[in-house]
Amino acid sequence: MSILTITNGLHANSEEIVRLLGEKFNCRIASDADILEITHHTHDISLTTLQKVLESRQIAFNDFTHEREKCLSALKKTLADFVSDGNCILHGLIGHLIPKTTTHVMRVLIIAEKAQRIKNGMAKKGVSEKEITKEIELSDKHAILWTTALFNQKAWDESLYDIVIPSGKLDANQAVDLVSKYLKKLPFTLEDLILQEVFDFKLTANVELALSHIGQGLLVESNQGNVVVTIDKKVMLLTKFQQRIIQAAQAVPGVTFVETKIGQNYYKGNIIHNYEFETPLRILLVDDEKEFVQTLSERLKMRQFTNEIAYNGQEALDFTDEEDTEVILLDLKMPGIDGFEVLKTIKATKPHIEVIILTGHGSEADRETCMNLGAFAYLQKPADIDIITQTMKKAYEKIEAAKV
Repeated sequence: MSILTITNGLHANSEEIVRLLGEKFNCRIASDADILEITHHTHDISLTTLQKVLESRQIAFNDFTHEREKCLSALKKTLADFVSDGNCILHGLIGHLIPKTTTHVMRVLIIAEKAQRIKNGMAKKGVSEKEITKEIELSDKHAILWTTALFNQKAWDESLYDIVIPSGKLDANQAVDLVSKYLKKLPFTLEDLILQEVFDFKLTANVELALSHIGQGLLVESNQGNVVVTIDKKVMLLTKFQQRIIQAAQAVPGVTFVETKIGQNYYKGNIIHNYEFETPLRILLVDDEKEFVQTLSERLKMRQFTNEIAYNGQEALDFTDEEDTEVILLDLKMPGIDGFEVLKTIKATKPHIEVIILTGHGSEADRETCMNLGAFAYLQKPADIDIITQTMKKAYEKIEAAKV
């Protein structure tokens, strides 16, 4: 049997159809949760991070960590193993990562009208229409973000699938019969071709994982050991960048030749990120003056300081609860939870984070208070960008020294 990938709208009664298909073809069923769990254990990536990627949520400091790229390539490696084993149904969104060049995979969409899905959900869960509607809309949002990022197409776009099952019009048995009939009509795929497609898919995933530390915007294709990497982002020092790609790809077992190409989103920039020298890796900027902090953020990124922004004290505390942070650049005068309270809380709960105060309204008494609370430094606006970056480097040196 061809491998099936089944995507569905929430509460479109896909579970019963998938169960019956598994029984009919005596094949393994793997949900998105199964794929995430296997990838988590195989590649030592946290489930939380994998789930964020699947839901297209922001990955903090991804410009430096490239966690999204690592997760996607690791998920592809897990899928490649399923495709290699054959005789399986992949139920969820992750199956979209299997390339279109893998021709022996049949792609199925199970969908129903929203009103029908709401009715199904209410009957199944016994909750209000409002709750089910919210649940469906959130699920649809994640699906749309996922396929838009991969294909620039909406999740229920029929062009993404070989067959669409309207579960509101067909019962589960009729849906299974429809899939069975379609499978019989598929052209026969030679075993040698299947083996080659699986080999190419695995090799692509392995090369992407090897290149994930280099960053975003690298598109990989593989054909019988020949690998083409398209550079689809801005870089400087192109020749050196190409050499890094080729060296990393050639080290992957099974690669016989590596070629680099330029994509449509490539253009020469005035900077190429090289994080081999020591600068703060995870910086949080906290300031309620949005225009100021956004400008500062861009200026720091131009100097290879990866950063995220929080616009108030509560956002800062929430962020540090969820994300690893090393250095905070903190304003004092903010509505709600002010900088003093943020500093006090951070040093009490996460003393390893170094906090640099940057304020335009402080006094000598404020400086003394902040230093007594554990601030690393106290700077006055407008501070020269070089002073800010040098202070951050010194803070980072302190962090690294504490690790020894």
